[in-house]
This record gives sequence, structure tokens and C-alpha cells, in this order.
Amino acid sequence: MRIEDEIRDRLTAVFTPAQLKVVNESHKHQGHAGDDGSGETHFHVAISAEAFGPMSRIARHRAVHAALGPELVGRIHALAMDISAS
Repeated sequence: MRIEDEIRDRLTAVFTPAQLKVVNESHKHQGHAGDDGSGETHFHVAISAEAFGPMSRIARHRAVHAALGPELVGRIHALAMDISAS
């Protein structure tokens, strides 16, 4: 399974987002630090879910990382996030 799909599946399962967009931006970083040649190293996530409402910005980022899990996060070099409450 592609990392992009794993990210989408895990975030959907945990947050039931109103909106979720996962974009693989690895092609923008070819030849740069963190590029392992797999084409699956740099991602951008835009997510909106009610669960984020009472959380601070840092808590939201931590919640996303927890939802993805250390194994998946360890396979990603960069993860940009835009997180909001629905």
C-alpha cells in the first residue's frame, strides 16, 4: 500500500474528518536531503475535524502523529500539516 493511502486511512479512522487532503510532494524534493529515491518521503496533509476543536496547535500536531503511529512516521522524511476544527 502506498504511504499516501496509509496516511489517509489512518487519519480517516481516527478523526472522521469533514475534509482530508493528502498530497505526495516527494517529486519537489528529488535529490535533496531525505529523498531516498522511493518517491514517498515528503507529504502535505490538510485535515479538518471536530476532534481538533478544543486542541492547541501543538496538541493537534501530536494527535496526527499519534494517529499515524511511530512506524509510519518513521518512514516519512517530511510531513507538512494544515489542521483545523470543522
